[in-house]
Amino acid sequence: MLHFEILPVTPFAQNATLIWCDLTQEAAIIDAGGEVDRLLEAVEQRGLKLTYLLLTHGHIDHAGGAADLKARTGVPIWGPQREDQFWLDGLGDQSRLFSFPEAKPVTPDRWLEEGDRIQLGQSQLEVLHCPGHTPGHVVFYDAESQWAQVGDVLFAGSIGRTDFPRGDHATLIASIKNKLLPLGDAVRFVPGHGPMSSFGAEKRNNPFLR
Repeated sequence: MLHFEILPVTPFAQNATLIWCDLTQEAAIIDAGGEVDRLLEAVEQRGLKLTYLLLTHGHIDHAGGAADLKARTGVPIWGPQREDQFWLDGLGDQSRLFSFPEAKPVTPDRWLEEGDRIQLGQSQLEVLHCPGHTPGHVVFYDAESQWAQVGDVLFAGSIGRTDFPRGDHATLIASIKNKLLPLGDAVRFVPGHGPMSSFGAEKRNNPFLR
């Protein structure tokens, strides 16, 4: 069974997420936006074996610590989808724009595509390509535990911004309604910022989805 711990990082309180298989202790960090020492400490405290660094998209608060974390651990970076390459190439510029610690550009060891599967011990994550906030944004979904990490696609009571380069509101809404909500009302999700919710709660109450 997949377990997780939410570790808000950066001045933007981005929900970096440590996930692991309880049988094998293999672990991944989704969206290592910064505060690398703190993320590594969480892995060590639980006695986990870090196996992947996963990225939902290329914005600084989600990917700013990825290069440093890979350099210190040797763990490969997977994701996002390749349409976000321009964001990852520009992480240095993003860090200066938002007064973040200097971030190095990231070239993932593997770009992810719709339908890819990531084996984490006995657990398996399905990759969903959900553009709109960024063109290469992906979501990670675990069917067994009815859980997803959705990055900045969907929030409790809100949706991702679409005013960044190559963002698109209609595309974002289509990603939510055609990719995420059909997974089922019971699916709980960790958003990129803020509290967890479920797809059912957002379908009923989120004003942006009416």
